[in-house]
Amino acid sequence: MIKLHDLAPVAGTNRPKRRVGRGTGGKGGKTAGRGTKGQLARNKVKAGFEGGQLPLTQRLPKLRGFANPFRVEYNVVNLDVLTQLIEKLTLETGAKDIEVTPEVLRNAGIVHHKGLIKVLGRGEFNKKATIHAHGFSKSAQSAILAAGGQTVVVPLPFGDRRPPVKGNALANR
Repeated sequence: MIKLHDLAPVAGTNRPKRRVGRGTGGKGGKTAGRGTKGQLARNKVKAGFEGGQLPLTQRLPKLRGFANPFRVEYNVVNLDVLTQLIEKLTLETGAKDIEVTPEVLRNAGIVHHKGLIKVLGRGEFNKKATIHAHGFSKSAQSAILAAGGQTVVVPLPFGDRRPPVKGNALANR
């Protein structure tokens, strides 16, 4: 059985660092791989110096992270906002069974006229209503069902595939 103290690198894999500038007897003598004369041969140049040209580190913009062009973004609606909307709709229409669809939310000005809708669980919900949305958090779904309502998941417009790429014609091609 091999033991830890028996382990050693394969012969020839760990080569020592070449010591240059130690006389003309071996490889790396005399100019030590720096060429002849000039600023670079005399060890007076800072790392990244490009002879007065604006250095690469200054030419490039700061790294600002990565934007996923396939990210699915939702317009968020919380339960307390839905409760207020349902109360308003029952006063206006007088109906007992209220259906809240994405179109109703858009017409009420609660969400943007484009985009997907997700219901989140902030606030109290005690109205019996059918809520249509593209997504529900677990807390929101359980609160709606506990109040005697229904949740209907609206299918995503791009199906089970990834969403279309955001950005210009050159984005992620």
